[in-house]
Amino acid sequence: MIAVVAATESTSAPHDIGYYLRPGTLQLAALPPLSLYVHLPWCLKKCPYCDFNSHEMRAAELPEQRYLAALMADLEAALPLIWGRTVHSIFIGGGTPSLFSPESIDRLLGGIRARLRLAPGCEITLEANPGTFEKDRFRAFRGAGVTRLSVGVQSFNDSFLKTLGRVHDSAQALAAVAEAAQAFDTFNLDLMYALPGQTLADVKQDMACALSFAPPHISIYQLTIEPNTFFAKYPPPLPQDDTAYDMLDLITDLTGAAGLERYEVSAYAAPGHRCFHNLNYWQFGDYLGLGAGAHSKLSFAHRVVRQVRFREPGRYMEQALAGHCLAQDEDVKRADLPLEFMLNALRLKDGFALQLFSERTGLAITAIQQALEQAQAQGLIVRDLARVTPSVRGYDFLNDLQSLFLPSHS
Repeated sequence: MIAVVAATESTSAPHDIGYYLRPGTLQLAALPPLSLYVHLPWCLKKCPYCDFNSHEMRAAELPEQRYLAALMADLEAALPLIWGRTVHSIFIGGGTPSLFSPESIDRLLGGIRARLRLAPGCEITLEANPGTFEKDRFRAFRGAGVTRLSVGVQSFNDSFLKTLGRVHDSAQALAAVAEAAQAFDTFNLDLMYALPGQTLADVKQDMACALSFAPPHISIYQLTIEPNTFFAKYPPPLPQDDTAYDMLDLITDLTGAAGLERYEVSAYAAPGHRCFHNLNYWQFGDYLGLGAGAHSKLSFAHRVVRQVRFREPGRYMEQALAGHCLAQDEDVKRADLPLEFMLNALRLKDGFALQLFSERTGLAITAIQQALEQAQAQGLIVRDLARVTPSVRGYDFLNDLQSLFLPSHS
């Protein structure tokens, strides 16, 4: 999912397509794969650890139809920037997208299909929470065209779910995962570890419960205290770093024994079930973000552009329907491209091909040569003439590795 951050929001007329096609300092020989992200920002309740752009429902009903109309207006305005390009994956995130009815998701995907060319077998993921689960609802999402469900379980332990402020309990989590496993050929479970008061035995129990459903994909994240959250104001006592490392080692061992390979820092997948959408992020592919606070990263022949939509849902709908919902629209600076690429690519266990760096950034390998030499000297990467891969040490100290590619180091 794309983390949505605060932006300095000011209304301005959208750029003409010629603005993006003007000469620049980069030279991209080809454009990367394109994905589509759709943000549905409402939740039943804001979780105390969450720093995403999510908004607690304060009315009995969602403004589903108005928001869908805003999304289509947003997409229409963005079409000139991606005209003729094929979309390889769609991710509907939030918030809690499963609050929207299957009929609304069907309408959303129908509108997207009418305006964009989707690749054959396009991966279409929907995030769903057990707290919005009701029998046959997940099957209805499948019928609407969703091909992959991502279920935000976080834990199967009632005590930890309460600490995390989740609206579901363990019984609802078990029922939701069981239905996801029956309704979808591929699905993901979102879990968390290093929770307040959690022990290795607790982690083992949570993982045993998750793995009993034979999930083809698990994403598991360490609980961290993010700024501007309830936990930042009232921080709970978290396990020590050494304990958290032991938990991660246990998780990797258990998932490996179940046939899931750790292919990214927080992602484990069975063969053939890696998430294309997230891989495209990590390989510095392009994505168009629609919805309140959504981010886009789009490549053109001579530049790479980042955009941010207005964050507050009401203002986003108003601005999108008026034809100008961008709060930020700017080129990625040439000096920042190495770090932007490496922040993503070094999360992958298999690393990246050196050729991909040049293809996606328009820069020569010399732009990162000095930092690569430093990383190799410190034992953080393994490389040859074609590929760079994080070492075991590099994976354990990923922040240190990534920091070598800050502009001052390159």
